[in-house]
Amino acid sequence: MSWALLLGLLGALLLLLLLSRRRTRRPGEPPLDLGSIPWLGHALEFGKDAASFLTRMKKKHGDIFTVLVGGRYVTVLLDPHSYDAVVWEPRTKLDFHAYAVFLMERIFDVQLPHYSPSDEKAKMKPTLHRDLQALTDAMYTNLRTVLLGDTTEEAGGWREMGLLDFSYSCLLRAGYLTLYGVEALPRTQESQAQDRAHSADVFHTFRQLDLLLPKLARGSLSVGDKDRACQVKGRLWKLLSPARLATRAHRSRWLESYLLHLEETGTAEAMQARAMVLQLWATQGNMGPAAFWLLLFLLKNPEALAAVCGELEQLLSRAEQPISQMTTIPQKVLDSMPVLDSVLSESLRLTAAPFITREVVVDLALPMADGREFSLRRGDRLLLFPFLSPQKDPEIYTDPEVFKYNRFLNSDGSEKKDFYKDGKRLKSCSLPWGAGHNQCMGKAYAVNSIKQFVFLVLGHFDLELINPDVEIPEFDLSRYGFGLMQPEHDVPVRYRVRP
Repeated sequence: MSWALLLGLLGALLLLLLLSRRRTRRPGEPPLDLGSIPWLGHALEFGKDAASFLTRMKKKHGDIFTVLVGGRYVTVLLDPHSYDAVVWEPRTKLDFHAYAVFLMERIFDVQLPHYSPSDEKAKMKPTLHRDLQALTDAMYTNLRTVLLGDTTEEAGGWREMGLLDFSYSCLLRAGYLTLYGVEALPRTQESQAQDRAHSADVFHTFRQLDLLLPKLARGSLSVGDKDRACQVKGRLWKLLSPARLATRAHRSRWLESYLLHLEETGTAEAMQARAMVLQLWATQGNMGPAAFWLLLFLLKNPEALAAVCGELEQLLSRAEQPISQMTTIPQKVLDSMPVLDSVLSESLRLTAAPFITREVVVDLALPMADGREFSLRRGDRLLLFPFLSPQKDPEIYTDPEVFKYNRFLNSDGSEKKDFYKDGKRLKSCSLPWGAGHNQCMGKAYAVNSIKQFVFLVLGHFDLELINPDVEIPEFDLSRYGFGLMQPEHDVPVRYRVRP
């Protein structure tokens, strides 16, 4: 590299740093915090532990402020009463497409022609809702295939593994078989064994990519990580290629509709395979971690476990068949589990930490619920972080860091929906599924799947911690923003099929 080129690069860098320091707060704008490092601002703190950093900023500036993060100005809103003003704002003012497209390309190498997330969602959402019962029934069948397997070989014998690996593997594999199809119909012992082997291959390959996801999103892969990511992606593209999927039986209508949508938009077959990997993560990437935390909280709280088991026993006592003969769980039964619903809500409150982001397309005034109004600049990013408020807000929840299995139950056993902040009832007391225009359209399917998994595990297995005194692990802090948090390390358990 010539000295002239080096000096030119240094000069450009210096100019960039100077420009990043020139911004000052205008009248009517939120508090501005540039940090101490030019251009980077608070990027290191934000990347290291977003929740702790934003908690510190909230104590310093209040529930709305702007921070400099890696050359970007990010306005953070932490007042849940004011979230509706953001999540329902039209794309002409606050856009969520641009960041979604950026992550699709950076993480999954997906570039779809004429891509519009809202148009795609409008096309696919009716299919998910219309076929919910079929998907739920298929998921139950596939969970039994994956979970129970050939019980004659394992009955009475203990198996040991990590609880996250157990939960994530079972749910992703069953979800893959539900959406992407099974080996053959009619299903035989041989075809089910092939389903277990193939779905295990998909899961273990996917899991390697999932572990790299935060680094992929932030563009911080090492050389070795880049090579491994390329190998894993290539393997997944082959496993989920349209040609391979065309050979599978009992594919969901959702998959058929999505593949047709890709063909109609002129997406090449190679890019369709990449989109299939993206959809595997989007549809299955959070259910396993959600089930892990739920089961772990139950195993660490005997009273909660007894309450859930008691509820399931009551349901089974009224069922027409014993659990071993059940081929489906009717929706009315899934909807009659208020204790399990409360446990799931509480678990998600403690562990769901997605970022809800919008790109500010035009200069605009953001109205707050308390009557204040703040000016936002075009080109900035707006960020909501419900994990801090409402989900961990001590004004809303007593002992917000503590798991309370009946927190979402009234004294009469019905669902508790009324929570308050500043004396005003909250429209949403927890936002694990996102909000507004980009709320998770597969919520009902995901909830049914998690509840069916817990139903089968507690109904068929003895499950226990290998070390009853094990501490609940800390979060893997790099996962903030991507949905359900994952633990810093797995928790060993052992389980056996009841005779």
